[in-house]
Amino acid sequence: MGSISRYIFRTTFGAFLVVLVSLTAVIWVTQALRDIDLMTSQGQTILVFVGITGLIIPLLVLVIAPIALLIAVAHVLNKMSTDSEIIVMNAAGMSPWILFRAFLSVAIVVSLIVMAISAYFAPKGLRMLRDWLTEVRANVVSTIVQPGHFTSIESGVTIQVRERNRDGQLLGIFLDDRRNPAERITVMSELGELIDNDNGTFLILQKGIVQRHAARERDPAMVVFDRYAFDLSQFAGGLQAVKYSIRERYLWQLISPDAGDQFYVEQPGQFRAELHDRLIAPLYPIAFVIIAFAYLGAPRTNRQSRTVSMAGAIGGVALLRLAGFVSTVFGANAPWLLSLQYVAMIVACGGGLYVIRRGLILEPPAFVVNWLAALTERITQRFATS
Repeated sequence: MGSISRYIFRTTFGAFLVVLVSLTAVIWVTQALRDIDLMTSQGQTILVFVGITGLIIPLLVLVIAPIALLIAVAHVLNKMSTDSEIIVMNAAGMSPWILFRAFLSVAIVVSLIVMAISAYFAPKGLRMLRDWLTEVRANVVSTIVQPGHFTSIESGVTIQVRERNRDGQLLGIFLDDRRNPAERITVMSELGELIDNDNGTFLILQKGIVQRHAARERDPAMVVFDRYAFDLSQFAGGLQAVKYSIRERYLWQLISPDAGDQFYVEQPGQFRAELHDRLIAPLYPIAFVIIAFAYLGAPRTNRQSRTVSMAGAIGGVALLRLAGFVSTVFGANAPWLLSLQYVAMIVACGGGLYVIRRGLILEPPAFVVNWLAALTERITQRFATS
């Protein structure tokens, strides 16, 4: 790799990392905020919150990486064109193909990253997240400790906690037990604490009142207590067997699924569609770079607008990704549609490589450019006079 190729590789890969980190961070924050109530209800620290919600980051990177690469390549090509670097390189005898190989090197590196994430890291993160959520749902503590909410932990048993301190102490507890038709028990307490030990899970109440109201009695019996224990073990169902969805399977599990797998028996088409989506995912970064360079890599003067070419590159990438999406969604029920994404990939890559190899300039007809220029001028004048 020559000095020019190293310069392009370094600039493009650096821009790719900046865009990837920025987009991933923004989308991760929007996704993580959905689980903040679950985390705060258990009194977890911010480090635990970040660690748990960070398990979806590999999946986000898998989706965002090709788009981030497209933005980075378009930015670098536009910068090189604005600085007349592409024209100088072309005038020095460097063919577009040699220039393209530097961008292709970045695409191959990104494709390898996408391949690793698609095959292992994204399913691994989703599995760890599901394991944690399953453990949380099996834990009665996470079910009842939601301050300000009346929560039914079982038919006939309702609990409400006014507040939870940082040290885990509960304040303002209301417990209503109607499971016994012959007697209703209502407990109100100022303080409470959840304790887990070898004997089970208990809610230890302090400074409160127990009200027992028999069905045949008019007045309830009330007892003031200093300390009262309520057994919560009966409401905890324990950890259940975790069943991983198709999205959470490793690549080799999709290639050779277990014949007795419940999901595979019920949804063989979904397994097939997910497998092909994983297999073609590493090709999207390469295809996006080919399309972007085919539209933006040719030398142009400063008077030649690159806006239409940029729109063409975005449109080509969007059509290719749409073909893949349609193929995956409808291919589960119609297997022959799975070939659509491969046909679209071959056409896009083959056509783009032909344009790059021949040094062609993809531009719309002159009348289209003139029409767009006239339309833009009219709109500008209308807003200027209004």
